[in-house]
Amino acid sequence: MPFAFQYRPRFKDIRVRPPKPEEEARAADVHALKPGERRCDHAECPSPASTRAPKSREMLTEHYWFCQAHAAEYNRTWNFFAGMSEGEIRAKMADELTTGGRPTWSVAQGGRNREAAAHRGAFRDPFGIFGSGTSGTADPRAEAERRMGKLERGALSDLDLDATATGQAIRERYVELVKRCHPDANGGDRSSEHKLQRVIKAYKTLRKAKLA
Repeated sequence: MPFAFQYRPRFKDIRVRPPKPEEEARAADVHALKPGERRCDHAECPSPASTRAPKSREMLTEHYWFCQAHAAEYNRTWNFFAGMSEGEIRAKMADELTTGGRPTWSVAQGGRNREAAAHRGAFRDPFGIFGSGTSGTADPRAEAERRMGKLERGALSDLDLDATATGQAIRERYVELVKRCHPDANGGDRSSEHKLQRVIKAYKTLRKAKLA
């Protein structure tokens, strides 16, 4: 082929910038979060969260964010009526059938109905949204439990603590149980190793929830 018709690239020196070490590490990490993603709320899970689940029946508008595997595990153990007696369950179901679980007011005319109370500047706050509603008579432990989800309550139970435990108390109990359950503290006996793993997982869950 004559030289005039031969293919000659315009740029003979095509250089490609080699990736930086941090770029190579990020590409190799299959669990690295992409922009806009959040990590799974399950302790020690590095996967991105894609599914949400309610924290408890008292906090149906507040959610955990899980990956698909941990969302399925959480849903298998979810029980809306956990901790309720048979009578409370029947009353809850009857309330759902009649009112849909929503508060109701009397429409009868008089000085004590909702309209009259609104005219006087007073209103009912059955859920305590605008205040305690009980003038300090509420059980602090019950109030603390209502503000916690299932994972946090389970983690506190594994540490033998209740919902009113402070961050300092959680840290002190964690150190105490680790020393007590570690095989080195039991002459090499590994019978408490399962308890130790639960304690470590519970503490990580509470730290992730910013309670410890």
